Parts: sequence; structure tokens; C-alpha cells
Amino acid sequence: MTTPREELVQLDRRVQQLISLVGEALSGATAALLGGEPATGQTIVEADQAIDDATAGLDQLIWERLDAGSHDGATLRSLVGILLILPELERSADLAEHIAQRAVSNVGPEMTPVSRGIVQRMSEVAVEMWRTVADAYAERSAQAGWLAEADEELDILHRRLTGEVATEAMPAAIGAQVTLLARFYERLGDHAVNLARRIETLAARGG
Repeated sequence: MTTPREELVQLDRRVQQLISLVGEALSGATAALLGGEPATGQTIVEADQAIDDATAGLDQLIWERLDAGSHDGATLRSLVGILLILPELERSADLAEHIAQRAVSNVGPEMTPVSRGIVQRMSEVAVEMWRTVADAYAERSAQAGWLAEADEELDILHRRLTGEVATEAMPAAIGAQVTLLARFYERLGDHAVNLARRIETLAARGG
């Protein structure tokens, strides 16, 4: 029979897997976008459903555990903490999917060299942030401070990318899509910071 502690360990592993899947989707979507690989982008778009299903399944399982009966304080805090984390993961996966959709539309080859370079750097920063989130969750470590600094770089890159769009060096339709891309990466950074703060709170409360 599985003990409550063992169940929490299993739940943690599933959360860690979801965090990793978001990072992998982000990295793959950017590679497909800049590499002009619509087929790869479509694969990532289709894979988002699996992340949605996994998130929904984990959410349902936690609610079933909560409804099953009494829990000690640490277990209850852990379960509720995961419930608060799951929406951040689902929204982040959706953002990675949105980037992949631009790869499917083959936006990348129409972008200017400058905008492609900025997108590449935004992806590098965001992927590193998500790796840090994965480590922070596994270790229950405090990483919100570093992630906030990385998020500031994403904000700067966001402004640079929208500034590149304003030069009208790209067709208007492509520029509109690049503006959305800038927002997607910026929001992925925000979600990483939010997750780190929730992880710190979870750790501080013994979850």
C-alpha cells in the first residue's frame, strides 16, 4: 500500500515531468520557427494536447486525494501548492504551442536577421529559466531572485524586438506575428518567476 509520503513523491515527479515538457516544447518550437520547419512545429502543436491531458489528470487526482479525507498539515500544503502550480504550467505550455503555430505558418524565414537573433536570445534565456524552475522544484530551493533578473533581460529583449518591428523592415503581417512572439516569450518568463515564488512559498511552509 502506498503511503501518503510516497504518493507525494509520485506527484512531485509528475510535476517535474510537466515542467520539463514545457521547457522542451519551448526549445523545440523556437528551433522549428527559426529553422523553417513547419512539420516539426506541427508535431509540437499536437503534443500540447498531451500536456493539457496530463495537467488535467494531475489536477483531478489531487482533488480526489483532498476529498478522500483528512491530511496532515504538510501533506495538505503540498497538495494545495501543486494545485496552484498547475495553471501556470498549462498556460506556459499553451504559449510554447503558440510559438510552434508560428513555425507551422513558416513565419521564421520572413523575419529580419535582427529579429531572428533577438528571438534566439529570448528563447535561450527562457529555456534556462525553465531549467532553473525544474531544479528549484526538485530541490525546493530559492531561485526567484535570479529568475527575476533573467526576466528583466527578457523584458529588455521584448522591447528590442518590438522596436525592430517598428522599423517596418518586415511585411506588416509578419511584423504583427513577431510582436506576438515577443509577448509569448515575455510571458513565459513571467510564469517562470511566478512558479519560483510559489515553490519558495511551498518550501517555506514545509510542502
